[in-house]
Amino acid sequence: MTGEAFKGFGSKAIPFLKALDFHQSREWFLENRDLFEKELRDPLGDLVDTLTQRFAEAGLGLRGDRKKSLFRINRDVRFAKDKRPYNRHLSAILSPDGTKMEQGVFFVHIGLDRCFAGVAWWQPAPELLTAMRKAIASHPDTFRAVVAALRKNGLELDAEGGMKRTPRGFEEVADKDLVAAIRNRHFAVRHAIDPAGIHGPELVEELVDFTLRAKPLLDWGRAIEGKTAKD
Repeated sequence: MTGEAFKGFGSKAIPFLKALDFHQSREWFLENRDLFEKELRDPLGDLVDTLTQRFAEAGLGLRGDRKKSLFRINRDVRFAKDKRPYNRHLSAILSPDGTKMEQGVFFVHIGLDRCFAGVAWWQPAPELLTAMRKAIASHPDTFRAVVAALRKNGLELDAEGGMKRTPRGFEEVADKDLVAAIRNRHFAVRHAIDPAGIHGPELVEELVDFTLRAKPLLDWGRAIEGKTAKD
């Protein structure tokens, strides 16, 4: 299927995920693959293509590809205790170079438990994460301005998954807000999507608006990443 403007996920998108989660069967999935493609996969590809165009127009520096940007519905169960073969969600990522290997990305997740979008520097490589922590410690006013801008835009940095102890080299940082930030393993903001709102083209405007509101985080991380690449 060639790319089209996003019109919304199919009315049976969530019911399909519920049925797939119930059956967890390759035979059932193959029998219903056409429904999966029509209701979920192809619309998500259209969403990636449409957002790529809209993000370019907005100067956000994020793009994707309807084939390469989508994550598989199949689970990798090689080293997992949970051997169910299929995910309860479908997701995609848009990044600076259009691959899944970059940092400073946009992420969209359509699932049974929740639907959401995120903008994140998610578990960046040690060198970049250390540079981010050093930037927080050495330029606290800049970091606090980013946090304030995000809050003004209705967004909060994700506080989950932080280290219990301050990493080595940052013991002298005393301010509680900076300590909490330095203990982060990632820097991300999220936007909850109403599952009832995934079936129309209005979702595009909602996601563009969210990503524009998250731009202070993207700009902060990119500035640090740029300096790290030059060193």
